[in-house]
Amino acid sequence: MRHPLIVTLCITGAFTLAGCEQGIDTEAVDREFQGVNVIDGTNLNEVMLTVSDPNEAVSYFQRASSGDPGRIDLQRGLAASLIRAKRNTEGVAAWARVVDHQDAKNSDRVELADALIRNNEWDRAETVLNAIPPTHETFKRYRLEAMIADSNEDWDKADSFYETAVGLTTTPASVLNNWGYSKLTRGDHASAERLFTRAIQNDDSLFTAKNNLVLARGAQGNYILPVVPMTQVERAELLHSMGLAAVKRGDVITGQGLMRDAIETHPQHFEAASRSLEALESNVVN
Repeated sequence: MRHPLIVTLCITGAFTLAGCEQGIDTEAVDREFQGVNVIDGTNLNEVMLTVSDPNEAVSYFQRASSGDPGRIDLQRGLAASLIRAKRNTEGVAAWARVVDHQDAKNSDRVELADALIRNNEWDRAETVLNAIPPTHETFKRYRLEAMIADSNEDWDKADSFYETAVGLTTTPASVLNNWGYSKLTRGDHASAERLFTRAIQNDDSLFTAKNNLVLARGAQGNYILPVVPMTQVERAELLHSMGLAAVKRGDVITGQGLMRDAIETHPQHFEAASRSLEALESNVVN
């Protein structure tokens, strides 16, 4: 019983569509498609920034921004891609252009400071950060402030900035590791050990923090590996690092034993540990 009604509706719809086609507003259609292209382009920009090979992303944003040089989002994409590709000098220049744009934000200035630090331009980075209003409180801003305070050996300020940065992120492992390394370089090995432990608790895949933890323990004469998740290869590498820490502390025999353990633990030939042990044994013989 429903078929005639459906057919009638379809026929009516067809005639209605045919009638509309006679008076299509082509400019309105173009505007609609332009809107779609902007959305698709935005999604593509995000993909290029996160998934793509960095150098491919650089090429993409160079083409896109040359076609529309006034768009700050494309300029940001190019600057970020250059930094991802480790082309830091070009990245600094690109972020400087972003900052000069009339629509630049304080977050762009933070990115410029980050690029300057990566390019080993610490004084310029400090100048850029100092010009940002104190009301701009973000994790990245305080992490960079802490790193600059570290470079100036202003330890109180560094600790304050690190603590603030940790409180502004849900993934503090990397900044805890940096803070711990700062303590390690100052000779505060116990504090460094605690910070590296916290970093691993937040991200147990962070091998750098595990290695630094071993160095902090070794510097205190504690040559027992910490109880943290580790693969067999990581265990071998950590034993090697602990052996080096022991030697540095003057406990050469202990260091040799740790390096032998590292060689035996590694599932393949452990070239670095073998060379270290050979060098130690040669020095002992001589």
